[in-house]
Amino acid sequence: MDWYPLYNSLRIAAISTVAVFFLGILAAYYIARLPRLIKGVLDVVLTLPLVLPPTVVGWLLLILLGPKRPLGLWVLETFGIKLVMTWWSAIFATVVVAFPLMYRTARGAFESFDRTLAEAGQTLGLSNTYIFWHIRMPYCRQGILAGTVLAFARALGEYGATSMIAGYTPGRTATISTTVYQLWRTNDDAGALCWVLINIAISAAFLLTVNLLEARQRQSRKEAA
Repeated sequence: MDWYPLYNSLRIAAISTVAVFFLGILAAYYIARLPRLIKGVLDVVLTLPLVLPPTVVGWLLLILLGPKRPLGLWVLETFGIKLVMTWWSAIFATVVVAFPLMYRTARGAFESFDRTLAEAGQTLGLSNTYIFWHIRMPYCRQGILAGTVLAFARALGEYGATSMIAGYTPGRTATISTTVYQLWRTNDDAGALCWVLINIAISAAFLLTVNLLEARQRQSRKEAA
């Protein structure tokens, strides 16, 4: 059995999750402090990929990164790098579709943060950076971890946008999701079922992790109250 789709899916999801982790936290932290109107507009823009069909996201990425488009053409001519139809092209797709999950979860965690803790730290002369990493982040860690797990699971199962921007090439760009589709197209139901079961097992493990984190968060809030 060729395990490349599993390896490729895991590395794409891992890289995407690292990127989404920092981007989501950064966006959530600053947007949560903005006026309601501006925050509402930015919320719509940043969470739009969550409700758009994945194929629409993939099409938009092709319009932006395709080799005949300004950005894609410039990168190709300048660096000799093609931004589509490679294994790492899927990272663009998974970052876009997983970002809203991380952003929304992190923003909710930051909005529930007790600001008196930060104000107490400021009266002690602590810097905003120190307060963020040593007070705010530990306080919001359960929500942050839940968002990270959800983002990883979403990136791992992405198909629509990934298939459009990375395609399917065995041993090069194949992921679990695209492999299942290709096996189904070739009437290899046994092979497709095998990958489906693997995907279900991984997804179930991550969802169980999210449930445990949420249960711990609820328990922590009850104890704090």
